[in-house]
Amino acid sequence: MIPPAEVARLKNALPFWLSLGVVPLAGFGLWHGGWAVILLPLYSWGLFSLMDALSGLDPRNADPETPEPGLIWYRLLTLIWFPVQAAVIYGAIWVVAHRGGYTAAELVVFFFGMGVISGTIGITYSHELMHQKAAGERWLGDLLLAMVLYSHFRSEHLRVHHPWVGTPRDAVTARYNEGFHRFFPRVLWQCHASAFRAERAMLARRGLPWWHRTNPFWRYWTLQALALLAAWAIGGGLGLSLFLWQAFVAVWQLELVNYVEHYGLTRRHLGEGTYEHVLPRHSWNAAHRASNWLLINLQRHSDHHYKPDRRFPLLQHHAADAAPQLPHGYPVMTMAAMIPPLWRRMMNPRVRAWRRQNYPEVADWAPYNRGDHPLPRGAV
Repeated sequence: MIPPAEVARLKNALPFWLSLGVVPLAGFGLWHGGWAVILLPLYSWGLFSLMDALSGLDPRNADPETPEPGLIWYRLLTLIWFPVQAAVIYGAIWVVAHRGGYTAAELVVFFFGMGVISGTIGITYSHELMHQKAAGERWLGDLLLAMVLYSHFRSEHLRVHHPWVGTPRDAVTARYNEGFHRFFPRVLWQCHASAFRAERAMLARRGLPWWHRTNPFWRYWTLQALALLAAWAIGGGLGLSLFLWQAFVAVWQLELVNYVEHYGLTRRHLGEGTYEHVLPRHSWNAAHRASNWLLINLQRHSDHHYKPDRRFPLLQHHAADAAPQLPHGYPVMTMAAMIPPLWRRMMNPRVRAWRRQNYPEVADWAPYNRGDHPLPRGAV
């Protein structure tokens, strides 16, 4: 018999397991074809946006000192996701390649939905895993990133984004008035380059060349090659093409979220190339209940940057006097980001209000908007 305390912990964790709803939907869409191929994006964007509207905000906070054994039902979800995602994506490639009968439009839409799985859920879980100390969890995070051919995200996120968020050094801090369609191609190149430079600099500090075996890029390239080889072996040229399509969609979704998370927010430049410490006010926060279930509290991003080592169920909500608040959850905000005039109308007044609240002494924001104020000393 399960102890009552364990039953309570399982009950609290169950809403986060709603992400597994994509598995039967993928199977149904693949079996039925036709209109059913649109079910995956409707589930993640449509249903959870509706659930946000109905369920409202959840500002409650778990005890941040909760011991690891009390988090087992939350951790288990992230630990099983790689085999689940691999089975769904590669299984779909096998069915399409061997069963046939699908139109080109059905395949494009269905594997767009596969990108929803690997981007909205897979990369989010990889983000959680890459922050953990256990080597096994970090490897699972690497495997998930390899399935979307974006393995360098781990180096970029840990070595560049977290230390330099809100500064010109961080490519994924979207500038004020920068539209997503200009942001996206910029970060695709800049993030890969900055991730490699960060790893090369770390090796150089140890007196090692970039091609040393400890450079994680060797692991990244190997895992990505294996992921591509598996898609080709299972589905031939068609399978490889569909795998590449879902990977692109996943990366597009990741960078949409990156765009939303820090748009227009900057850390104060203290002079001589130094910046203030990272605080909750340097990330947009969202307490929308249902989308936080889907995204394992990623929307409590203010606390994640403030305390990066906290596991997702322990991330804290910060109120409006401590962190800027998004008007909607990520599903709605990422859709708005695709329409720059709508995005600016929605977000620019909030950025200006945030600046007045936190930095009333800054008279000239133009250098921050351009991202051309001095870089920190020693930036690579």
